[in-house]
Amino acid sequence: MAQRDALPAIPVIETGPDFPLATLRACGDRIHTLLDVATLHYPRRLLEGLDKVSRAWLVRSNNGYLPEIDAIADVLGRPGAYFFSINYEWGCTCRAAPSPDGGSARLIRVLDWKTPGLGANFVCAKVDGATAGRFAVLTWPGYTGVLQVMAPGRFSAALNQAPMRDPTGLFYVDWAVNRRRVWTMPYPTPAHLLRRVAEEARNFDEACRTLTDERISTPGIFTLAGIAPDETIVIERTEHEARVRRGETAIAANHWGEPGWRGKARGDSSSERSRAIGNITPSFEQDFAWLAPPVLNDKTRLAMVADAKAGRLIARGYEADGPATQSLDLEWRSGV
Repeated sequence: MAQRDALPAIPVIETGPDFPLATLRACGDRIHTLLDVATLHYPRRLLEGLDKVSRAWLVRSNNGYLPEIDAIADVLGRPGAYFFSINYEWGCTCRAAPSPDGGSARLIRVLDWKTPGLGANFVCAKVDGATAGRFAVLTWPGYTGVLQVMAPGRFSAALNQAPMRDPTGLFYVDWAVNRRRVWTMPYPTPAHLLRRVAEEARNFDEACRTLTDERISTPGIFTLAGIAPDETIVIERTEHEARVRRGETAIAANHWGEPGWRGKARGDSSSERSRAIGNITPSFEQDFAWLAPPVLNDKTRLAMVADAKAGRLIARGYEADGPATQSLDLEWRSGV
């Protein structure tokens, strides 16, 4: 048997709009494995305190997903559900570009995250019953946000973390200051806003308007590929402002693409990653031969190519030592 065939497959779970709960019930062992790793250095009392503060913020901001997060916390039966629903620390590299034949737009998405196990424990939720139509999301069981999505007949989209604002050079001090700022904002997280777009936006233009105009709790960078080959865009966001890049400049990593906004780039070699992904053709290669350093690194956890016009995505999970899953090839046409 070939080595790649010996790797586990990414589970595909057909769900309704309650995909975080559905994936948790179907693959709960995966999230417990991840939480064991993620909370290893967090005392239980600290997690309980972070959960308390996080839930209070969700209440103050009138977060529409709070009842769902409450249910997830009950199912998990351990602290961390509220905090990890609104917290994220990752690096990413994305490109939206025309398909090789020029007939559609495609999204290349590479997600980097320090926590081990994330690449091996991805699931794919095929969500039916949402307001605007179906969508497929690469996620983890019980996670309530959306970081990457393909909505057949509408768009593909991904969220990158924005630069760290006003860094001191002391990571935990910077993290605490930025987290405190988040807890003063009565707006949704970028991942929850992208989920709402997946659920409600009927087309590429509606998705772009919502991600440009709606206020958010934390700066973020959204990359979208629509249906037509010229529907490619990067939307850089602070809580109240937006800057938009279209066409050949629809490339994003973890630094601001234009001067004027302050912040320290996230992840490793952000500028180098963005230049490298600009030279990658968005083709459906099962072996992901295009994935090479610096876009590929020891923190890479997911590689994905998506085409909403074709209703198709391919994806593979990664860990520090290389591929952690088989390649998933999902074709889900609009209306089928």
